[in-house]
Amino acid sequence: MDVTGLALRAAAVRPHVLLVTLPGGTAARLEAERLVRLRDWPPAVTPAGADLLLVLGPDRPDLRAAVDRLWRDFPGPRARVHAPGAADVEAALEAGRARLANPARQRGRLGEPDADAPDGGEGGEGGPPARAPSGGAGDEGASGVHGRRGHEDGARQPDAAGRHGAGRGDSGMSHSAAEESRNHHDGDADGDGDVHGDAGHLGHGGHGEHGGHGEHGGHGEHGAHGSHGSHGSSHGSHGGHAGHGGHAGHGSGDMANPGGLPMAGQAEDRDGLTLDRLHVPLGPFLDSWPAGLTIRLALQGDVVQEAEAEAEVEEPARPGTAAREAFWVQPWLRAAAGEPVSAGEAARRRAASHLDSLVRLLSVAGWPAEAVAAGRLRDDLLSGAPGDAVTPRLKRFARRVGRSRTLAWLTHGIGRLNTADARAAGVSGPAARAGGDVTDRYRQWLADVRRDVGRLEEPSPLRPAVDDSPRGRWRDDRPPSAALVALLPGLLTGSELAAARLVVASLDPDLDELTAARSGVAARG
Repeated sequence: MDVTGLALRAAAVRPHVLLVTLPGGTAARLEAERLVRLRDWPPAVTPAGADLLLVLGPDRPDLRAAVDRLWRDFPGPRARVHAPGAADVEAALEAGRARLANPARQRGRLGEPDADAPDGGEGGEGGPPARAPSGGAGDEGASGVHGRRGHEDGARQPDAAGRHGAGRGDSGMSHSAAEESRNHHDGDADGDGDVHGDAGHLGHGGHGEHGGHGEHGGHGEHGAHGSHGSHGSSHGSHGGHAGHGGHAGHGSGDMANPGGLPMAGQAEDRDGLTLDRLHVPLGPFLDSWPAGLTIRLALQGDVVQEAEAEAEVEEPARPGTAAREAFWVQPWLRAAAGEPVSAGEAARRRAASHLDSLVRLLSVAGWPAEAVAAGRLRDDLLSGAPGDAVTPRLKRFARRVGRSRTLAWLTHGIGRLNTADARAAGVSGPAARAGGDVTDRYRQWLADVRRDVGRLEEPSPLRPAVDDSPRGRWRDDRPPSAALVALLPGLLTGSELAAARLVVASLDPDLDELTAARSGVAARG
């Protein structure tokens, strides 16, 4: 009796799917989330809990290494597929399930953590990669995207027991810490003992009680992070700081540190206290995170001392693709190009975009039930549901979320931005109109969604120069998300690490807008 084959086929009935969205992959992500929910396949937020890695969006060579590190964290049995566009998603899911259930494919990689690398490297099978029937979905070959995301996002519903939740991240490193860090460490230690991490190690993070530094390459328990929940990146396990060549010990002579992992250095914080100083990147892949965004933080204790935002933007490979990949602003870009677009169509896309932003924020805040409700409303709007069919459920959703005392308490006072400062920084749209903290911004989204759902049948033409896109108004080829990205370092500096994820989620910049602007697409009218 083939017990292994039987177990594989049973596991492939409802595989746990980890979605990785590349810039330009918004349409594919939305389709994947819809199909995974309809199939009742459990979504995964960490490699350790996933069976199937689904990479979504057009190939990005500059991000292959980050996804490659993510892939190596997957335990077996496992499968990886790639869906460049929304039309490829269903075929990719079927191809992934078939590979999971194939004993011949899985037996050859038991004990070979990297044996599924389709380029034949690192224990790969070699040969041309298999593709899904559509021709667009399947394992990535030499031109595909591969990788690993190393950290978990513990999710739990907000409660009064802890201000920022209490989910614990868990990385589950498959190699020894020293070997892993020597192979994949691309940070360095500067003269003052700062320890630099690897952006690829921060995928799908949860701050996991913020004791989550406990296994972070020998950085100690960092108990100062106590109980700050699921809003960031758990730094557990990834001993990405090992090795450091001849820098081992950071001034301790030749004395080796436990496991070959250097301790964090120390520096004075803004209050004159001497605390550990860590350089921690968030992104480019995190659960409920803007695709392609990386924020590099300098931390002392659990307080962000410095922040730098990096947007992974590149010129589109083919002319004309940028506008198609900028999913949320397509009506405005089409209207600017002279196509007839109704205000009702724009209102539908804008309402769906705000609901998508609410999905991210509620997921980060640890309220998965309402995140699912927001996702269903979003998908109904995108599928063309009439306003009368959506309005009753939307009212109930807006009442539950908007009046939630726990959610308001969780987000109160975080990321304050008054309207005058927002306008001065070039911010428009909901972030400027809200004029307050995270609580004010998600309530503004709720109000805007209810207003737009009442305008779904409006026949008047869209005026791109007057009607705001989901994140604001375009000015001189400068998309509104550019101002939101530029604003993030100032809002994050001085905040707690656990609150950083909430701040980002409450602004939710869309990096696809930056790609469209770089390719010369502007919304004027």
